[in-house]
Order: sequence, then C-alpha cells, then structure tokens
Amino acid sequence: MKPWLNVLWVALAAAGGYLTALNKTGVEEAPRTITEVVEMDLGDTIKNAKLVDLTQRMEEGMPQGPSGNEPPTIRPFKAYDDGTAGIHRYNFPGQWGTHVDPPVHFVKGLRTLEDISLSEMILPLVVIDVHEKVEANNDYQVSMTDIYEWEEKYGAIPSESFVALRTDWSKRWPSAEKMRNRDENGVSHSPGWSREVIDYLILNRKATAIGHETLDTDPGLQAGNGEWPLQTYYMGLDKYQIENMKALDEVPEKGAYIIATWAVPEKGSGFPARVIAIIP
Repeated sequence: MKPWLNVLWVALAAAGGYLTALNKTGVEEAPRTITEVVEMDLGDTIKNAKLVDLTQRMEEGMPQGPSGNEPPTIRPFKAYDDGTAGIHRYNFPGQWGTHVDPPVHFVKGLRTLEDISLSEMILPLVVIDVHEKVEANNDYQVSMTDIYEWEEKYGAIPSESFVALRTDWSKRWPSAEKMRNRDENGVSHSPGWSREVIDYLILNRKATAIGHETLDTDPGLQAGNGEWPLQTYYMGLDKYQIENMKALDEVPEKGAYIIATWAVPEKGSGFPARVIAIIP
C-alpha cells in the first residue's frame, strides 16, 4: 500500500480488483460479491492490526480548558431509580481533554467542525519524536533538523497525512500543574511547534492536520501567557488539529494510520475527540 493511501481506499481497490477479475476470468473464478472482497481485505487489515487509543479519558479535575469560572462537570441525571435508564449530564467547553480544534476556533469565518470532510479524518500517521530533546529542555520547539532527520530515515513526509509531535508530555496528565509546568516566577515551560516546521508540513508537504500531547500548539513561554501566535497562524491555513493526545510512544514513526472523529455540533468551534491509531 502506498504511503499516502489510507484504509478507506481499501474498498475502492477491492472493487477495482473484483471488476478486473470479472473481465479476465469470468464470474465463476471471481469472488461472488464486491462485499466479500471488501470484507476480506479490510477485515484482515483490522483483525491483524494493533489498535492504540490516543485519547485521554474525560474526568473532572483534569485540565479544564477555556472554561472561565465554570469548571467542567459530569453529573448523573438519571440513575435507573425511575425504572428507565442511566443518563449523565455533561458540562464542558469544546476544548476539553483530547479535542479537535477546527480553523474557526481562532479565525472567524473559516471552517467549523461540520466543514471538515470524512476524508480528513482517516489519514496516514507520521510521528515526529522529540521526547528526548524535550526531556533536556522543556521549552523545546520542533525544528527543521528534526524533520530532515525523519525524512532521511523514512523518505518524504506523505501528503494528506496527519503529523503528530511526540514529546511524552502526556505522561504528566491529568495534572494541570504538571502540564502547564510553571516556574517560581509563574512562567510556563512546555514544548511546542515552530513556524518553520508548520510552513514546511502544510505548504510544502501538504499535510492535512497536526496533533500534539501538550495543551497548546505554541510552547508554554507564549501559551502560558495567553499568547498563541503559532496556533493563530496554523488555524489561518484552514487546517484542524488534535490537542492533548496520549500514547504516541506506542506508535511507530511511520506506517500507522489515524482515525480522528468527534460529534458534529452546529457551527462547532471545538469538541472532545476520539482518536485511534491503526498499526497494520
């Protein structure tokens, strides 16, 4: 399978193979239905794959996102005592836990959650591993050296891919204090992206989306002070991102696929996401 393909295209390939078989060998020698071919190929891929959950569990007390003075809550609404069903009431901002930021989150008029196509939600997954550099320098920003080193090992970053930044920062979760990592002067220290890398990935390599384990696209020196120049710039490129990912240390740097999905609120500017890596 070529690196820019994802599992959605298995169905198309199977259909094409089925039609070719009909033309070359006749119906008797071909699979009886297209569905059988699709189930055989896609089913085997999933059955033999390792699945990694890249999503933090939603629970009260974790970093609350932009909630203002109203912290997120999860409360029982019905608890079977009326003879019906168990129901919870959730109160949270769109940017809570592992979540998706669509372009409109920072740039008015750009795409909302409804506008992100399904084809952008199942993608080849590229992992840029800088966790050792982050361990040595909590303010580390991914550099073009990191990107060139990845491409020297694996080839050009494929277009229409999802590029995730592995920092192992998620191991500080769910402590908001450890995630923000402020010093004695109140200055936040956490890693982030860089403008040159974002430009290269989006403008040169045509990546579809990015993701990270930190609370923000920008390093803590800016984001912890309420400044988000990189995120504003990135959102302005009309791309989405996933924040607060986990378990990127369980995913290879190349060869996996990602499924990133979420609910579709009207004019949504962000929502908790469920993110899964498929490792064939």
